[in-house]
Amino acid sequence: VQLQASGGGLVPAGGSLRLSCAASGRTFTVRRMGWFRQTPGEEREFVSDITWRGGLTTYADSVKGRFTISRDNEKNTLYLQMNSLKPEDTAVYSCAVHYFGRDDYELWSQGTQVTVSS
Repeated sequence: VQLQASGGGLVPAGGSLRLSCAASGRTFTVRRMGWFRQTPGEEREFVSDITWRGGLTTYADSVKGRFTISRDNEKNTLYLQMNSLKPEDTAVYSCAVHYFGRDDYELWSQGTQVTVSS
C-alpha cells in the first residue's frame, strides 16, 4: 500500500480543515487506518483511527467532539475533518496503516503541515 496525505494549511483558531489520505495498492490487507501528528521535538501523537471495513472509530481525548475521521472504501481514501481548531493542534499530520496480522501501525505517509494561528 502507498499513502498520499494532503489538505494541510494555515487557518485561524476556530477554523476548519479537511485532511485526505489516498491509499493505493493492496488495501484489502488493511485492518485500520489512522491519523497521527507530531511537533518538533515531541513524540508522534495518536489522533484518530478507523477500521477499514467496519468503520469503527477511536479518538484521542484532545480531539473528541472536534475531529471526525471517515473513509471512502470505493475511493480508498481516508479523511479527517477538523473543526474548532486550536493553536495546539498545530503539527505535521500523517496517515498510517495497520495491516491484518501485524501488531501495530506501519507504513506512514509523508506529512502535511497544519498551522492554527491564535
